[in-house]
Amino acid sequence: MNLDELRKRIDQCDRELVRLLNERTEFVLGIGALKKDRGGEIYVPAREKEVLDKVTALNEGPLKDQSISAVYREIMSASLALEHPVQIAYLGPRATFTHQAARSKFGASVQYIASETIRDVFELVECASTDYGVVPIENSTEGAVTHTLDQFAGATVKICAEIYLNISHNLLAQGTQDEVEKIYSNPQVFGQCRNWLHENMPAVDLIPVSSTAKAAEMAAKDKTAGALASHLAAELYALNLLRADVQDSGGNATRFLVLAKEFGTATGTDKTSLLFTVRHKAGALHGALHAFSQFNINMSKIESRPSKGMAWEYMFFVDIEGHVEDENVSCAMENLSEHCSMVTVLGSYPAASKTP
Repeated sequence: MNLDELRKRIDQCDRELVRLLNERTEFVLGIGALKKDRGGEIYVPAREKEVLDKVTALNEGPLKDQSISAVYREIMSASLALEHPVQIAYLGPRATFTHQAARSKFGASVQYIASETIRDVFELVECASTDYGVVPIENSTEGAVTHTLDQFAGATVKICAEIYLNISHNLLAQGTQDEVEKIYSNPQVFGQCRNWLHENMPAVDLIPVSSTAKAAEMAAKDKTAGALASHLAAELYALNLLRADVQDSGGNATRFLVLAKEFGTATGTDKTSLLFTVRHKAGALHGALHAFSQFNINMSKIESRPSKGMAWEYMFFVDIEGHVEDENVSCAMENLSEHCSMVTVLGSYPAASKTP
């Protein structure tokens, strides 16, 4: 086929795609109406996982599975927004990595609410001012985000999903790299990109600001300025992405949690997060942790935090594989309670890929 014939075939595909997308959306809206009558959740992580697994299994190329998932993420985002004016609270300001993580989960069609603190995100979800919230929980190099852990003590929100985001620092500017005379970014980011900056832009002034989002905002106001910030910052502040992944070492990723009023049903590949305190007796913690190995449950994370109620008393945050509906997890929970003064299930949710 020649060029004109190929373009005509593409136009035909586009017409059919648009028709099918709207037909699919009509079915989704029908399901949404039924869920609303029954009081069901609008966003169902288990169903989301099922859809993404099915469409990637159907994929025979040349598109990569990751590309198919990204396309369907936006299709589901648009449908979700039509079902209900969904609002997502996140730790702001806009264009932060938490904002980028939220967008990677919920797509571009829903509304995002920037919050000044992690506590604000929890409160917005608890009082139903927003439908969901997104907060960081741990970084692969920096460890746990203790502010998030502490908010779970006494909170009524649940974890309904998790997100892994590879942290990429990028050189952004209005013009070209040669026109950049100064670069804005967070001091920690400058440290993570020190070698690249020394080798590629040794004469440029490095100006520290409070966040990478603030850096992008400053660069958008000055043609001689650049910023080290996220891909999302380039999009939202209309900046050119001059160089991607300028951090000195790879493998830096952050895990985020999606907060909701309730968590969902089992998918078969789930994770459960727990909060507990042990009784004041010898071997109590050992006995509590033995509950997991006894029922062949892998514990992927444990963190301790001081209790706010009593000096030298600690709360333990644990992630295990499985869902509370699973028989072995249910049995382990009963055994765990024998050694603990308090046990709270923070959420059971689909385990996310660590390589998004």
